[in-house]
Amino acid sequence: MSARTPASPAASRRPARRELLDGPIAATLLRKSLPVVGGMIAMMSFNLVDAWFIARLGTQPLAAVSFTFPVVFSVISLAIGLGIGTSAVVARRLGQDDVATVRRRATDAALLALVVGVALSLVGLATLEPLFRLLGADAALLPHIRDYMGIWYLGAAVVIVPRVLNSVLRAQGNTLVPGLMMALAAVLNGLLDWLLIFGVGPLPALGVSGAALASVSSWGLMSVALCFQRSLRELSDLAGLTLQGLVESWRELSRIAVPAAITSVFTPLAMALITRIMADHGHAAVAAFGVGTRLDAIAQIAVLALSMTLPPLVSQNSGAGQIARVRRAVLGCFAFVLAWQLAVWLLLQLLAPWLVASYADGIAMGEVLRTFLLWVPLGLGAQGVVILSVSALNALHEPARAMRLSVIRLFVLSVPLAWLGGWLAGPTGVFLGMLVANGLVALVAWWQIRARLAAADRAAVSP
Repeated sequence: MSARTPASPAASRRPARRELLDGPIAATLLRKSLPVVGGMIAMMSFNLVDAWFIARLGTQPLAAVSFTFPVVFSVISLAIGLGIGTSAVVARRLGQDDVATVRRRATDAALLALVVGVALSLVGLATLEPLFRLLGADAALLPHIRDYMGIWYLGAAVVIVPRVLNSVLRAQGNTLVPGLMMALAAVLNGLLDWLLIFGVGPLPALGVSGAALASVSSWGLMSVALCFQRSLRELSDLAGLTLQGLVESWRELSRIAVPAAITSVFTPLAMALITRIMADHGHAAVAAFGVGTRLDAIAQIAVLALSMTLPPLVSQNSGAGQIARVRRAVLGCFAFVLAWQLAVWLLLQLLAPWLVASYADGIAMGEVLRTFLLWVPLGLGAQGVVILSVSALNALHEPARAMRLSVIRLFVLSVPLAWLGGWLAGPTGVFLGMLVANGLVALVAWWQIRARLAAADRAAVSP
């Protein structure tokens, strides 16, 4: 059965491809990144808004929810990996005008996300207390953690599925709908947080359980809304579902999704280990670290958006043999994020008194949070260089090298130096260890990119 449509789909996509190959690099990346920035700000606001409301409940509930952040981020990272695999497979098939296979892969990717979400719900609920005891949560915090994660785990599928559906849209070149959907979900989450955490009228005050229910409900409604999106409905092919086709789709998706998901999970795993290190310094230190990491995520929004929009430009230009254009794009992004993150750090210093007053419950937590804001964001420019290097290496078909770079940053440098700093100087030492680690690995990343692009140059001129 032929699935190719020789003229119109290719013609409709050609301008976007030419823009990546021939358009001004900075302007092209800006246009592609702006919708992504809006969507990512909306998504990151989920945890930040939750933290702001939960801070009103006291230090212990906030510390408890801070313990959940690495686990929540791990699930989201898994979803990101599935999204990367889905986008790569769907985009390649679209480029081949293989419409029937696009429909099959998009449908099977959504089913895979659903299966993974249900499996995570079952495993998460079965291992809830042992996992968080291992992470350092004590008996005073476990009831709050059970209240939050007992509901959040039930909604794991609706955390994963919309990210995969959004990746299908992005593979088609549609970044506007995902951005709008995520923004609406974030607004709904903030409204439900207020209603469910504290209770209004007939609604009872649910505390941290209300925060989890608000997030799950927002994601669930976003999933339903995406299912009614026209282009996604057109790609649905449940009628053609077969076991053989499902296995074939999942095998193709997993070739990219598995290494991408593993690499994505490295970050929350390292954060869990550093949270465990912070647990040795008290509940206030853990709560401050939890708030700080959420603020860091917002502070890196430009870097994270570029990490999604730079790879298509790198892949297409390297495939066309335009290595000089790849070099300009990657090194230009490095220079931009170093300057941008320095400006963000200065802004955070101006906002620090207000942020501490808004999120800190007590003097002890406020002191740790202020120290975090002084040192950790100072290394975000270097961290941005590493993040973009990983994205570029994946786009250059070097996933093993990208994974090694992530391992060096997180487990060879960040966690050991954070532990050493904590042992020598408490929370301040942990933060300085993270700063030094980012600076060192940025140098390694820059060297790796230079070496890879030099190798590409030699391959291009060799007979």
